[in-house]
Amino acid sequence: MNLTKKSFIKGQWQTTQGQAFSSHNPVSNEPITQFLSATEVDASGAVAGAKASFAAYKSLSGQQRALFLEQIALEIENLGDDLLNTANDETGLGLVRLTGERGRTCNQIRAFANMLKDGFWVRASIDTSDAQRTPPKPDLRRMLRPIGPVLVFPASNFPLAFGVLGGDTASALAAGNPVIIKAHPAHPATSELCMLAAERALKKCGIDSKTISMLQGSTLTLAQSLVVNEAIQAIGFTGSLTAGRSIMDLAATRAIPIPVYAEMGSTNPVFITPDALQARGNEIANGLAGSIAMGTGQFCTSPGVIVTLESDAFKSDLIAAINEANQGYLLHPSIASGLQSSINSLVNNAAVEVLAGGVLDNNSLKTPNSLLATSAQAFLNDDDLHSEAFGPVSLLVTCQNIEELLMVANAIHGNLTATIQCQDNDDLAKPLADILESHVGRLIVNGFPTGVEVCASQQHSGPYPACSSPATTSVGSDAISRFARFIAYQDLPQALLPLELQDDNSLQILRQVNNQYHRDAC
Repeated sequence: MNLTKKSFIKGQWQTTQGQAFSSHNPVSNEPITQFLSATEVDASGAVAGAKASFAAYKSLSGQQRALFLEQIALEIENLGDDLLNTANDETGLGLVRLTGERGRTCNQIRAFANMLKDGFWVRASIDTSDAQRTPPKPDLRRMLRPIGPVLVFPASNFPLAFGVLGGDTASALAAGNPVIIKAHPAHPATSELCMLAAERALKKCGIDSKTISMLQGSTLTLAQSLVVNEAIQAIGFTGSLTAGRSIMDLAATRAIPIPVYAEMGSTNPVFITPDALQARGNEIANGLAGSIAMGTGQFCTSPGVIVTLESDAFKSDLIAAINEANQGYLLHPSIASGLQSSINSLVNNAAVEVLAGGVLDNNSLKTPNSLLATSAQAFLNDDDLHSEAFGPVSLLVTCQNIEELLMVANAIHGNLTATIQCQDNDDLAKPLADILESHVGRLIVNGFPTGVEVCASQQHSGPYPACSSPATTSVGSDAISRFARFIAYQDLPQALLPLELQDDNSLQILRQVNNQYHRDAC
């Protein structure tokens, strides 16, 4: 499929005049295709278009937005092998992995569509008036409503599921908001194809084509101009702590600060109890090695810290498993540079020992799996050892006793996940769980953190620095609530109320009426 190598702005594919940048093939370690960044003027136009489309888009019914989302999913699938092959050229992730990711992307889009059809997500609540009460009770009705244009920064490591039409975009559109997407420079061709699918869906559903814009670009000034644009009402971001924090800080300087929903760094610690170590040490070592190497460690839930008591047998098993695990390619030279910097920081720490790997090949993006080790006391005394190394790297933290292990659990920073490997009736499991739940968004027992199920019960966030807003989630059905806000309507006549709050409940949604849940009319 021929690429335009353009940005999609205000409903049109436009040639931009910004700085040149290239997509990159991780396997050959060579640039592929040159693109031009959008400019600050282009960004301003895209946001203006989104703002102008907001009134019409938010007025669409849930059913209409559901049909639109379903059409987007269908158009993604209609891209066929062109999308998969293009994404593979730009990421080296392999067609099997990318086929699964495409399925996940379309499934999460369709899940939001199903939510819109059901209508319960708006959390409609009605308290009818009582004129006989002293003082008289007014009629109050409340529901979630869209907030306005949303800015999305997709991720590098999931070009589809967290890409141009990934979870942030899908949830913002589902909530009724126009979206401006600053495509990730690591996979611009994949981004263009996804935007092409969105454009086709917009046209087929008769929706204003300015509702979604996609800006190609690699410049900091482009991103900054979008963040400070006063028409933007919220930001979704997936990436590094450094980039996420800079967006948070910049958004806070606006005349009217806005929420930034940033998923950032996480080491996803795995705690192994002495009972589990004795009973299943070799099995756990093999499982950990597979989890560390999965996707070349470029998962936000990759296990970057392993905490257990000192055990020469487990250490030997883990080293062997790490050395035997599959080696993959880093997505982009910038990721390789960041990973090497992180590894150098650890290796140059006098309290850290290299057990496997530790050095990247400067001429290739294929990288060894690395295992480093340190003591519990060093980990407790040095915050630098808590930092994420984005790649197939893990730090083994060895404890002298259970007291030290619990101290480490208390000291970990905010994370997306923590895992406990334990046995049935393990005395240490409950104390660990009680401590760790204060530090993470998802607690796992006898599994491995890589892999995030997309469902209503998923919580993909955690305390800072894992995320900027731990009360929300970027995965699962509740991700939609980030891009909506409650509005209460007092004593409004029926004609002025949203359909979801009118007495007859023509949509047949589940509502809370005078503290009782039902689908009946008032």
